[in-house]
Amino acid sequence: MKKPLQAIAIEYGSNPTPIVVAKGKDELAQQIIDAAVAAGVPIKKDEELTALLSLLDVNKDIPRSLYTLVAEVLVYTYWLKGMKPGDEKKT
Repeated sequence: MKKPLQAIAIEYGSNPTPIVVAKGKDELAQQIIDAAVAAGVPIKKDEELTALLSLLDVNKDIPRSLYTLVAEVLVYTYWLKGMKPGDEKKT
């Protein structure tokens, strides 16, 4: 049996802590992925982190217990964008 497609969108920068801003399975997951691609948002495939983040409610802070895993995604994103920590807070 094929695993359902899952997608989780996280945001950090305008919030003091990272939050889940969208999540979905199958068709909704594909819409989240398509929107990210269209907006130039990097995508990182991590089934373990996706499973953990899918347990959270949208617009809720990501718990400290997941900070290290989320930080790895943020570092990857910063690197792809040529950014360094703190750049997202500059206006």
